[in-house]
Amino acid sequence: MHGDPFWICSDHDDDCRKAIGSPLTVWVGYRPAQFRLLTGAPKTFSRTRGVLRTFCADCGTSIAYLDQGLPEELYVTIGFFDHPERFAPQAHAYWDMKLPWVEFRDDLPRVGRYSRRRDPAVGNPADR
Repeated sequence: MHGDPFWICSDHDDDCRKAIGSPLTVWVGYRPAQFRLLTGAPKTFSRTRGVLRTFCADCGTSIAYLDQGLPEELYVTIGFFDHPERFAPQAHAYWDMKLPWVEFRDDLPRVGRYSRRRDPAVGNPADR
């Protein structure tokens, strides 16, 4: 990655939960031009129309999330970083889908659904 991320968010939605295999993930947002994979060729899959996820073909680690509704945004999962402690979340997204036994004592904003402005012409992944 080149430069600083523009957004870091804890994500509680069920689609990401199923794709990542965790009760939540932290997404670190960069512009696509800021990201370059130095080795390997990621595999891709899509559980939802308009959403493309990448992962390492060798170890299975989730890498990133691309969404047609957020065309200038690329979200890299916190588990992909060598030093994830550098990326503190700025908010919680999809708070309405948070698992009831996951508790937080922070005072970060809690957004019911998406925390980023999406292209309305593409639609919401939950509705696709």
